[in-house]
Amino acid sequence: MSNRIKEVLEGQEHNYILPFLWQHGEEEQVIREEMARVHEAGIGAVCIEARPHPDFLGPKWWTDMDIIMDEARNRGMKVWLLDDDHFPTGHAAGKVKEAPEELHRKFLGERYIDTIGPAQGTSLLLDTLLLRGLRPTISHTQRATGKNKLISVVAVRRHPSSGELLDDCMDITDLVQDGILYWDIPEGYWRVFIISENKDGGSLQQEDYLNPLDRDSARILLDTVYEAVYERYKSDFGKTFAGFFSDEPGFYNDKTTFDFNSRPGKQGVPLPWSSEMPILLEQALGENYRKHLYLLWHDGGEQCNIVRYTYMNIVSKLYADNFCSQIGEWCRDRGVEYIGHVLEDNNVHARLGSGAGHFFRSMWGQDMSGLDVVLWQIVPGFDELSYSKPGGDTDSEFFHYGLAKLGVSLAHIDPKKQGRTMCEVYGAYGWAEGLKLMKWLTDHMLVRGVNYFVPHAFSQKAPDPDCPPHMYAGGKNPQYRYYKHLNHYMNRISHLISGGRHVATAGVVYHAEAEWSGEAMYFQKPVKQLMQHQIDCDVLPIDILLGDAGVSNKKLHVNNEDFQCLIFPYAEAIPAAMIRRLVGFAEQGLAVRFVDGLPERSSEGSEVSDDLAYLADHKNVKVVALEDLAQVLITDGHYEISVDEPEPYLRNYHYKHDGLDVFMFFNEHPHQTIRRKITLPVQGDVYAYDAFRNQLTSLHVTHENGATAVEVILHPYESTVLLHGTALEGYEALPQHTVGSGVELKGEWSVSTAESVHYPRFKEWGKLGALTNMSGPSYLPRFTGTFRYETEFEWNESADQAILDLGEVYETAQVWINGEEAGVRICPPYRVAINGLINKGKNKLVIEVTNTLVKEQPDFLSAFAQQEPSGLLGPVRVIQIE
Repeated sequence: MSNRIKEVLEGQEHNYILPFLWQHGEEEQVIREEMARVHEAGIGAVCIEARPHPDFLGPKWWTDMDIIMDEARNRGMKVWLLDDDHFPTGHAAGKVKEAPEELHRKFLGERYIDTIGPAQGTSLLLDTLLLRGLRPTISHTQRATGKNKLISVVAVRRHPSSGELLDDCMDITDLVQDGILYWDIPEGYWRVFIISENKDGGSLQQEDYLNPLDRDSARILLDTVYEAVYERYKSDFGKTFAGFFSDEPGFYNDKTTFDFNSRPGKQGVPLPWSSEMPILLEQALGENYRKHLYLLWHDGGEQCNIVRYTYMNIVSKLYADNFCSQIGEWCRDRGVEYIGHVLEDNNVHARLGSGAGHFFRSMWGQDMSGLDVVLWQIVPGFDELSYSKPGGDTDSEFFHYGLAKLGVSLAHIDPKKQGRTMCEVYGAYGWAEGLKLMKWLTDHMLVRGVNYFVPHAFSQKAPDPDCPPHMYAGGKNPQYRYYKHLNHYMNRISHLISGGRHVATAGVVYHAEAEWSGEAMYFQKPVKQLMQHQIDCDVLPIDILLGDAGVSNKKLHVNNEDFQCLIFPYAEAIPAAMIRRLVGFAEQGLAVRFVDGLPERSSEGSEVSDDLAYLADHKNVKVVALEDLAQVLITDGHYEISVDEPEPYLRNYHYKHDGLDVFMFFNEHPHQTIRRKITLPVQGDVYAYDAFRNQLTSLHVTHENGATAVEVILHPYESTVLLHGTALEGYEALPQHTVGSGVELKGEWSVSTAESVHYPRFKEWGKLGALTNMSGPSYLPRFTGTFRYETEFEWNESADQAILDLGEVYETAQVWINGEEAGVRICPPYRVAINGLINKGKNKLVIEVTNTLVKEQPDFLSAFAQQEPSGLLGPVRVIQIE
């Protein structure tokens, strides 16, 4: 067998889980107890969350870290560390405030004065507009803390009727003397822009944060946190101490911390700046670049798009080089790894504000790709409609079709990431989130290729109101004892989709540069069309297409990935070098597909009309309407997996090892069962791997035109892994069975209850003639814990092969037949095999159903979710299988 499948079946898979372990300064025994609970849950690592600790880098902090490190060494666990005392990363434990002023954050700001001419001998007081600190008012100018540095003064003519800015502009910076502009105003209306370097822009929550564009400023974080940890645990680096985690660093230049629309063109917002920016802008735009800086805030023709593209191109590269790559290099030089994620929400990954400018650049220096899902960002069924959550509505199309694809694509194309994508998951959904939803979210990520997970979170404080759910919660989380089942499942599938090679037929171009340059389509729009038709793809940044990517045998090669076609979401403009590169790709035989139209110009404004005309007429280039994209790719043969009927909620992922093909399928619909014939691009036997039970089953297949077809039935919340390859030859798997309708159990049920801290000591509640919602107003609406259902039933059929189907369950279930445990289920379908446990004649059935803590501890985050029932609703059926 393949080493991977052999290791999984024998319980030798690696650990892929590193949950946050929040630190509040608890006593030693509490810390050791929580580490034991993490390890007991089938987890081999922790990521230490410093944010709540009152003495970060102080004596108590180091004492607590020593305890954690000791526990980790003794248990063979790994330790990761969030790298700052505040969220997001960049505060450097408060040391930026003490640093020289030139290392503090810098911003580019603008103010303007409206004038009218002709007017000779006019003067304008610029000094007052350059005052720093609180915005000066008529009576409080004395409260200013200094002056901002003047960058340029530009006068722009305005239309006499509409007031819009015209192309006529002049740089009048040289007319400023001693803080006063002396200017003979020409005829007409003019707006005078004063562009300055600011010290006090951006979010009030990040006033004392480092400047990620400045290498020496970013070094403050390394000197303060990283070097201190290295000094204390040097001998553990690369052993017990695995590395550092940065949490959502970014620009945070907007006054509104989480404004996801902050980008050039938004007026009144200070923009990220550094001492390198002037020379870089001059190199890109020419020596008169200052004349056009006002276009970063105000519209003004094609030059506006050129300036904004140039600015974003520069700041995103500076962030990548001076912040992320510098930290990653420091870590790799010392034998540890650097991981984490930036903020991706609602397309901010390609913007300013809480973003970092460009997802791929901002993460390139890390050793894993990373993303997060918190705050009800992904909700089953809300893949198109927005979902109301804390902080505003979601862009559900991005979260469901774009987010995970960003992460896994970076892992596939960057060699140092070794195909590893980490997802911070489960956090801030509230106590309404139980293992059922966690399983759905886990599958959502796994089927897209995410193979490392940071569950959010273990907290030693109980109760802890900070962003529940918490996995153990001081023993109060009633589902904790079942949490290990999810973790074993997660580790098994992660092991199967690691260490090999992902297979996809299409590459979709990342839209950042296009968005900076004009009108642009989000990358997730074509990705959605492909995913809903089971055509897998990766998202490719222009940097990689201009760099290491190449075409041979009519395929695009990027790292270990091969793509049959390249898809460009609509873009009004893209970089000239990319246009020229597309010409070369087409000439080498690569199929290039432009969605809804070709570009009209280059991002830099250079002449590319001949190249665009060449692409428009090339036989390997097509312009395709978005809604037709998937069908065109299928017609052209750019697909791997086919389904006998359209199935928009069927997700798929193909991964290869030597001698083994791994196909994962997941039903993402919250209610509907999928029954389809799926054709796989393989020949020979196919096995179904149940990662929850850790079992292989042989499948009935048919062979058609060099491919293999198999019927797949997936209930809501259900996934399967199909395996094929020479590595499986000779392995005896369980036979595939046919499942009938079964016999419903309708007898009386005895019900008892146990709160989590008292389990398994139950209290008798009463009898039920019919199963019902136990959280209804007439029953136990505030009860959190476990319901125990007991009944007896007669069975007169064959007892060799049978299944117990529990029907509706809310939400974890454990089953005993005649005193023997039959199994645990944490999500639909709630079916357990009772082979060999059921007897002919009378049988004793016990079912324990555990709900979430939300009934007892309603919290703010749970207010955004629809509450599910509690208990066993059934119908419960015994099904004989053949």
